[in-house]
Amino acid sequence: MGAPTTRTHRTQQERREQTREALLDATIACLVELGYARTTVQEICLRAGVSRGAQQHHFTTKAELMATALEHLFDRLIAEVVTAASALPPGRERLIKGIDLLWEAYSGTLSTAAMELWVAARTDDELRGTLLPVDRALGHATLEALRAASEGEPPQTAADAETVLLLTINLVRGLALDAMIGGDAKRRGRLLSEWKSMILTRYPSR
Repeated sequence: MGAPTTRTHRTQQERREQTREALLDATIACLVELGYARTTVQEICLRAGVSRGAQQHHFTTKAELMATALEHLFDRLIAEVVTAASALPPGRERLIKGIDLLWEAYSGTLSTAAMELWVAARTDDELRGTLLPVDRALGHATLEALRAASEGEPPQTAADAETVLLLTINLVRGLALDAMIGGDAKRRGRLLSEWKSMILTRYPSR
């Protein structure tokens, strides 16, 4: 009896997922390199190696493609943050490391792509309508990631925890914008360090 054959052909579902991922990755690359105004669906399809018909099969509008690409990038980055933070022991150090990881996630490609889309959404009703639920979902996922990082050392009340977490999210997003427009890196570092010191004063050491 001969040796079992190894499957070499991809299933239709695997091909669909690969095409979808290629489109999303190409969209992010275009946003970062070209900006929203110069990002066309034609350029995205060219970079992804996908026909325009195949693209429309996955995403019916440019706005849908853009918003889904941002969510795709965020999901990947936040998964890295959660995985890295969960490998640390519970307590103050994990919380501080979680903030560092969150800053790393927000200060790079995610910040650039998101800003390109939000600036465009100011005058594009369709894009704004598509992005709003995505932005809310991203904020919620970030909040949950920070909650996981702070597990074991909660502030005095749930309301206090919510405030600390939301302030942290908005701080890193603001610092990411500062970095994108060429702000002082040393100043950003000082602000982030000061915020971490302020948070630690709310957590009794063990």
